[in-house]
Amino acid sequence: MGELSRLKSTLYIGALVLMWGISWPVYKIALNYTPPILFAGMRTLVGGLLLTMTIAPRYKQIGWRKNWRIYLVSALLNAFLFYGLQTVGLRYVPEGLFTVLVYLQPVLIGILSWLWLKESLGAGKVIGLILGFVGVGVISVSSLSGHIAPIGIVLAIGTAVSWAIGTVYVKKVGPQVDALWLVAFQCIIGGVAMTLIGLASESWSSIVWNGLYVSGLIYGSVFGIPISWALFYTLVRAGDASKVASFTFLVPLLAIVLGSIFLHESVTLSLFVGLVLIVVSIYLVNRTKRRRAIDMVDQEVGA
Repeated sequence: MGELSRLKSTLYIGALVLMWGISWPVYKIALNYTPPILFAGMRTLVGGLLLTMTIAPRYKQIGWRKNWRIYLVSALLNAFLFYGLQTVGLRYVPEGLFTVLVYLQPVLIGILSWLWLKESLGAGKVIGLILGFVGVGVISVSSLSGHIAPIGIVLAIGTAVSWAIGTVYVKKVGPQVDALWLVAFQCIIGGVAMTLIGLASESWSSIVWNGLYVSGLIYGSVFGIPISWALFYTLVRAGDASKVASFTFLVPLLAIVLGSIFLHESVTLSLFVGLVLIVVSIYLVNRTKRRRAIDMVDQEVGA
């Protein structure tokens, strides 16, 4: 796959951030008309199946016998826990707050990469990690004293932790598997598991098949999973992974703006302060990654 032009790269990144940002208020609205686990399972399963249909001609790259353990672990971390905790947690806290906490993921990756992948921690990354945890503390303490259920904070942080562990795991084993088949299988396996649990613990008849719910289901199944991941890997293969990472801090900002406009969620001073700290944190961590990537490219060119 050839390199993308600067215009295409910018458009793809903008579309990816937009899809991620929109997904939070869309899911929050849809959850008013559906049990959470069934909703998470159905959109994840359908999204995985749609992606599978798209990449079916690449079936020789599956390598199931060799890679089935990787598919299962990734499904547990990046689909079952990530989407499951996310969808349940959105019922307890405003989507803006939930998104801010979930997007601690890049900060947590810095710690896990240092512990697991033996990556170095520079001064900028350390400062970013400290600011991130301070931001979470500011938001959590103020939220616990208000109307927001503590379980929502726990689920949001659990979502971030599962996503971070899953991302580092995929980074470690990534060269062994085809990236798109990894996404497809983790969504299908995780989606089947969540749907079965939902059918056993929730009521199918509780789903209100109105326009808002169906729109949320379609959005998650089409844009939230296959299209966004296809864009992501297009950017990665074109050499834009570091740029994508540096722009993820825009997602919680977009989610909070959309939440305040469409869901009438309030933006308190403590939430704003915590948000600023987390955004600065994520920026510092990702900027450090981008500089290291540039240095590596320079070394390869020089060699």
